[in-house]
Amino acid sequence: MDDFISISLLSLAMLVGCYVAGIIPLAVNFSEERLKLVTVLGAGLLCGTALAVIVPEGVHALYEDILEGKHHQASETQNVIESDKAAEITAEHEHAHDHSKLHAYIGVSLVLGFVFMLLVDQIGSSHVHSTDDPEAARSGNSKITTTLGLVVHAAADGVALGAAASTSQTSVQLIVFVAIMLHKAPAAFGLVSFLMHAGLERNRIRKHLLVFALAAPVLSMVTYLGLSKSSKEALSEVNATGVAMLFSAGTFLYVATVHVLPEVGGMGHSHKPESTGGKGLSRLEVAALVLGCLIPLVLSIGHQH
Repeated sequence: MDDFISISLLSLAMLVGCYVAGIIPLAVNFSEERLKLVTVLGAGLLCGTALAVIVPEGVHALYEDILEGKHHQASETQNVIESDKAAEITAEHEHAHDHSKLHAYIGVSLVLGFVFMLLVDQIGSSHVHSTDDPEAARSGNSKITTTLGLVVHAAADGVALGAAASTSQTSVQLIVFVAIMLHKAPAAFGLVSFLMHAGLERNRIRKHLLVFALAAPVLSMVTYLGLSKSSKEALSEVNATGVAMLFSAGTFLYVATVHVLPEVGGMGHSHKPESTGGKGLSRLEVAALVLGCLIPLVLSIGHQH
């Protein structure tokens, strides 16, 4: 029951924290230039978060069992006598085999996440391309894909937190919670600033933000309540948390690189020859983009344990 109370409190804190971070760009009135700068900063935050926080967290979650196993082995080897050398060698061989399997998981999960969003994007665009204004259809689709990609990612975060809560280890729960909040707050800020730049009405932006903010808490509760003891063990056996986080990192990378960055850089509207003048970023915008990329990196360095 204590676990249930802690997961409920963490979910509530996640919902409130994410929504408040996302409301900041809406609460402050920005001029056209300031809005562009905030959007560029948000794009940097999305890219930095994907590369510096989510991928390392996913890899760490994958390798956690093996790393813990090595710690146990190190403490046990002092008590092991010489005759057990052969058994140790076979155990090491199994570890090497596990490592190669996990390497494959990393690449496959990232690529599948990226391809999943690519397919969602294409399916979405095939429905809206029939309209008279393909440019408007493209930008509308871009908004939906961006939100969808971040919601898929937030859902994977929720599964990770729910799975962590089911381990009954408070330290694991708090580590996962801190890791999620470190990138959910910048992601919410980035999403809202991008949607504002894309010209979405404020009420609809709030709805997008609410869906994004709700995804992780709801999924964490569902995962926690839905997992039986045996399925919890099965999930930890196949490193489901790490795979889910890496899959969502792939979706995150797609959203950040294919939608948000081209829109911000003016590339999204460069189909016509006269729009070439608007291409590229000013020095201040480049600085904001780099700063946005570095903030999650600095936060993640501070969070490493």
